[in-house]
Amino acid sequence: MVKFFAGPVAGISIGLNFGQTLGLTVAGMMTTVLIISSVGQVWALHLRRRRQEKGKPVFSKRSRNIVRFFRRFGMPGIAFLTPILFSPIGGTVIATQLHVPRLRIFLHMLWSAMFWGIAITTLTVRFSHLPFFHH
Repeated sequence: MVKFFAGPVAGISIGLNFGQTLGLTVAGMMTTVLIISSVGQVWALHLRRRRQEKGKPVFSKRSRNIVRFFRRFGMPGIAFLTPILFSPIGGTVIATQLHVPRLRIFLHMLWSAMFWGIAITTLTVRFSHLPFFHH
């Protein structure tokens, strides 16, 4: 659920087939998306209050870059980069803090999980003969 790349590697290394590995990888990411988007608004409010209490500016350089990226590429861009750059937790928190509706977050993260799940699982199967995958 936390690291998307670990799902395919773990699944193939313990002997699961392609479909099982892909299914569990996607299910792990989507479980995270569901949980984080459910508590995301409360978490976003908590983070905002904590920043204000510490006297930090509302927008950091990092948050400005995220907002700029979001304005340019929207939720599809955030979803596309989530498994490989942000992690399922990070991408969902970003989308939630940008006030993207939960259903939209879920749908975009689902296609992203399927796309990256297929790609990474395929690569993992392709290179599963390497010693790294054997106990």
